[in-house]
Amino acid sequence: MSIVENLDKNNLHHAYLFEGKRDEILPVVIKFIENIGVKISSNPDFCQIYVDFLTIKQALDLRAMAVQKSFTGNKKIFVVLVNRFSHDAQGVLLKMFEEPIEGTHFFVITNDAQALEKTLLSRFYLISASRDLAEKEIKEAEKFIKMSLRDRLDFIKEYIAVSETDEDEDIVKEDSVRSNSLKFLNAIEFLLHKRIIQQAPKALAEDMDYISHIFKVREYLRLPGSATKTLLESVAIAIPPH
Repeated sequence: MSIVENLDKNNLHHAYLFEGKRDEILPVVIKFIENIGVKISSNPDFCQIYVDFLTIKQALDLRAMAVQKSFTGNKKIFVVLVNRFSHDAQGVLLKMFEEPIEGTHFFVITNDAQALEKTLLSRFYLISASRDLAEKEIKEAEKFIKMSLRDRLDFIKEYIAVSETDEDEDIVKEDSVRSNSLKFLNAIEFLLHKRIIQQAPKALAEDMDYISHIFKVREYLRLPGSATKTLLESVAIAIPPH
């Protein structure tokens, strides 16, 4: 089912969450908004923001704008492109979405819906544009798993090509180090799970140890200020050589 098929212009939900590639989802969302009669340009009731990490201040600002009376008397639309959410920001959004504001609609685009707490996630109409892992990430993960530890560490050093300053700019970076690392971990986990299924049961416990480690690394990667390179190196060490 396509993104458009999930959107009903006659029965708009107050908060949509789109999971997938920003550059593919955004044009579809913008076209849909225009088709329901909302002007994109020179419209004080339309707001589009880009942010890597949504802070509590930004969430409070969004709520303050959302509760203001419409300037045009029509719908108020917010399009938010975001990679990660602070715990406190999620609390603000949760409270706002528990009591939807009539005529106000949010279209949030992210590449990792599971980064949201379950209570907040349940308040959204979730549309996953694509749950399939990219062929490039699968191929990289396959090579990574087969490498020696030394080669894995060299691979990570080359993989981390963006500085921490660039990574933390208040702009959504589809190809940011942190976002790519999360996708890379997903590909590694997918391949390891596939291998576990094919293995004898006696090897299951050992494999689950380092898969559990991947779970923990994923959670740390979602936190602001976490050291991406160090976390990926810990994965390289945790996975036994193959």
